[in-house]
Amino acid sequence: MALTADVKEELSHLEVKKSSVRKAEVSALLRFAGGLHIISGRIVIEAEVDLASTARRVRSAIAEVYGHNSEIIVVSGGGLRRGNRYVVRVVRDGESLARQTGLLDTRGRPVRGLPSAVVNGSAADAEAVWRGAFLAHGSLTEPGRSSSLEVTCPGPESALALVGAARRLGIAAKAREVRGVDRVVIRDGDTIAALLTRMGAHDALMVWEERRMRKEVRATANRLANFDDANLRRSAQAAVAAGARVERALEILGESVPEHLRYAGELRVGHKQASLDELGRLADPPMTKDAIAGRIRRLLAMADKRAQEIGIPGTDANVTADMLDE
Repeated sequence: MALTADVKEELSHLEVKKSSVRKAEVSALLRFAGGLHIISGRIVIEAEVDLASTARRVRSAIAEVYGHNSEIIVVSGGGLRRGNRYVVRVVRDGESLARQTGLLDTRGRPVRGLPSAVVNGSAADAEAVWRGAFLAHGSLTEPGRSSSLEVTCPGPESALALVGAARRLGIAAKAREVRGVDRVVIRDGDTIAALLTRMGAHDALMVWEERRMRKEVRATANRLANFDDANLRRSAQAAVAAGARVERALEILGESVPEHLRYAGELRVGHKQASLDELGRLADPPMTKDAIAGRIRRLLAMADKRAQEIGIPGTDANVTADMLDE
C-alpha cells in the first residue's frame, strides 16, 4: 500500500486557503472517517485516520475554520492492523461541530450522505470532498490490469454522494457493495490519473504514471515474446509435418524421383525442425528459401499424383494429429 501512503502524505500537506473548500474537505473526512458518539449525554465526534499528518491537518482545520478544540489519540496497531492509527476527538464542542459540518441536520438528526451545501458546491468543493474521503478511507493499487482507486464508504448514501462529486468533475466512478461494505471504485487508468490531479496529488501521480508506463512496456514486450514463441512453435510443427510427408513421398516414388528433388527431400527429412531458410543454408551449394520450398512442393505433388494413380494413401498418411498446430 506504499502508493496509498504516498498519496495521503502528499494530500495531507496540500495548502488550501479558501474557507468553503476547507469546510468541504473536513465535512467529507469526518463523514468517511468518523462517527458520532453520545458519551455522558454529550455528542462526541471521532475521526480515525492512518497518518499522523492527516490527523494534524484535521485538527488544524477544526480549530482554524470552526474555532473548536480537539485532541489526537494514538492507537497502537495490533492483530491484523499494522502501524499506529490516529483518532481526532472533539468532546466539548462535538454537537456544534456536527451541525456546522453537516453531520447533523437542523433537527439534530444524523445525515447519512453529505450535507447539501457540500453536494451542491463548486468544482473545488467536489475536489475537496474526494480529498477528504481519500484521506479518510481511500486506497490506490499498483497500475496494471487490476489497478484501482477505491474509497470505503460508511453507507450507500455517502457512496452515491461521492459518485455525484466525481460526476461534477467529469470523472466516472461506480458505487458498489462488496461483502456488505459500500465502496466507490475507479479502475480506468486515465480516470485515476485525472482524479489524482484534481485532488492535488501531483507528485504521487508522477510515480504512479511512471510505474504504469513501465508495466505497459513490460506487458507489450511479453505479448511480443509470446507471439514470437507461438510463431516459432507453429513453424516447427509445420516443418515436422512437412518432413513426415516428404518421407512418405520418397517411399512412394522410390527410384523414380528426380535427383534434385530427392536431395531437397533428404534435407527436409534429415532436419525436420529446421526452417526453410536454414535448409537453404545447409544445401551444397546453398539455395534460397523459395528454391528449397519449390523443390519440396514439386516432390510432394509428384508423389501424391503417383499415389492416386496406383490407389495407395498419399503423403498426408504420415502426418499425425500431434504434428498439427492446435
